[in-house]
Amino acid sequence: MRTLNPTEQHIMLSARRTSLGSAIAPLDEPDRSDSNPSTKFGSPISDALKELNKSSIDFLKSTVFDTFFEGEDRAYARFYALETIARVPYFSYLSILHLYETLGKWRRAKYLKLHFAESWNELHHLLIMEELGGSERFLDRFLAQHIAFGYYAVVMLLYVLNPVEAYNLNQDVEEHAFETYDKYLKDNEEKLKNLPAPKAAIDYYVDGDMYMFDEFQTGCEFRRPKIENLYDVFVAIRDDEAAHVQTMAQLQTELDVASIHDGECEIDIF
Repeated sequence: MRTLNPTEQHIMLSARRTSLGSAIAPLDEPDRSDSNPSTKFGSPISDALKELNKSSIDFLKSTVFDTFFEGEDRAYARFYALETIARVPYFSYLSILHLYETLGKWRRAKYLKLHFAESWNELHHLLIMEELGGSERFLDRFLAQHIAFGYYAVVMLLYVLNPVEAYNLNQDVEEHAFETYDKYLKDNEEKLKNLPAPKAAIDYYVDGDMYMFDEFQTGCEFRRPKIENLYDVFVAIRDDEAAHVQTMAQLQTELDVASIHDGECEIDIF
């Protein structure tokens, strides 16, 4: 039997073990009227508003990304801009949740931890793209950072008005990110498999403390990406984006998201 690392040992202590090969699933949680920010401060949104969110993201993609980052040689710059912007909603959520806590309106530390873990994940995506050269041009940095600054304010306002709307909009952003990475992988598989993994990816996915990586896997998924080349790195990033999509979808409901480290999942790590 292999020696467990500290993260795995912590999970062993906090999670219920199931038999070998059993499915991973969240444990039953009692109903709560304040399960998450959406049930405490939000309300369901209409299908028309959901379509408007999708249209807004499609408009940003077609007017900005497809214009300024067109061409195969602009892929890393495109991903740099995408990750600079993708981090922002989690900062916005944290800002408002800290405000609610300060005012004594609501406190559930679980959601501070969750959204910080999500931002920590997106930060490392950004570090990878910077190492690949995506931030070399001043105009790319200027454009991405200024869009991110405005987006931060917009998401904070949406989160105050209705967290469901803020989460739904970000679900569309993360779905766009997933589709972008997935297409890039399919179009460039052979080339990427012959390129080395950046140090930032090794530091995060292989040699890093995986506690924060586990914390944004709200589907009770125990995942350890294989990182041997650049293709594996982009597979890991794409799958991270899929996990963000799942979390954003969950947070729009009455569900209380599960955390492996809080002992809320049945999981077998072997």
